Amino acid sequence: MPPDDVIGARANTPPAAIVEAIASRAERIPTPCGTGSMIWRRWGSRSGNGAALVLLHGGYGSWTHWLRNVESLAARYRVFACDLPGLGESADAPKPYNADSLAAIVAEGIARIAPGESVALCGFSFGSVIGGHVAAQMGARVSSFLMLGAAGLGGARRPLDLTRVEPGMTPAQIAEVQRGNLVKLMFGDASRVDELAVHLQNENTRRGRLDSRPIAFTDTLIDTLPKASARLGAIWGEQDATAVNAIEQNFAVLRRLKPDIYCDTIANAGHWAQWEQPAVFEAKLTAFIEGKQAR
Repeated sequence: MPPDDVIGARANTPPAAIVEAIASRAERIPTPCGTGSMIWRRWGSRSGNGAALVLLHGGYGSWTHWLRNVESLAARYRVFACDLPGLGESADAPKPYNADSLAAIVAEGIARIAPGESVALCGFSFGSVIGGHVAAQMGARVSSFLMLGAAGLGGARRPLDLTRVEPGMTPAQIAEVQRGNLVKLMFGDASRVDELAVHLQNENTRRGRLDSRPIAFTDTLIDTLPKASARLGAIWGEQDATAVNAIEQNFAVLRRLKPDIYCDTIANAGHWAQWEQPAVFEAKLTAFIEGKQAR
């Protein structure tokens, strides 16, 4: 999908119908997660052609963090987008959990959905934290790992003063809260916050049970990334609210860990850069996976 012309052409279609249409074109795959299942969706060739690309979404999210990307990327790859444990449709992880135990569930899932293959891995925000631990656990099975708006690097974070959805709010009031939170946290350009983005934010936060913040706000990636054998990369949207005035600092931290890491930014984008600038993000991701990125 996206680019914007595809979603834009459906401006009169209810957001839930857009999500359902894209989901319906994927194969839904369950893998073990606690006493239930972790849910994956696969777009792309059913014949097995094309490299396997695994996408891990952010905190209080689901596979729909990649809604604008999955179908266009599937023209080139077999795309697997999951709901992480305790989020979206996936079952809760056994307690107590941490980044390693969550990553073990994801790694087992990858071993089942792409048996014997190496995979390209891309994590967004909290998904970058889990992805780093997956890459460390799976070793050579992960050929490349790209972090987008990564958490897990420590450092001070500016309070974003997000607003809670309170009991008794009307649908219009809830939508206004979610729109405001998207402006504060996810977007660089408030004018891009449309009805579909608000719908996704509301559905994802409403279904989220796993509180990712105690893991995301640590520096766990600093200890974990050196254990990964995959080629590593990191990208931030230039207006990412989670890394205000800290992107170059983050790059410096990552280069100390892995001197040959690929570091880049996406102009005119905030934290949810793959939504605001889908074509730019996908071009950078593809170049990184295929080793053609500018240095």
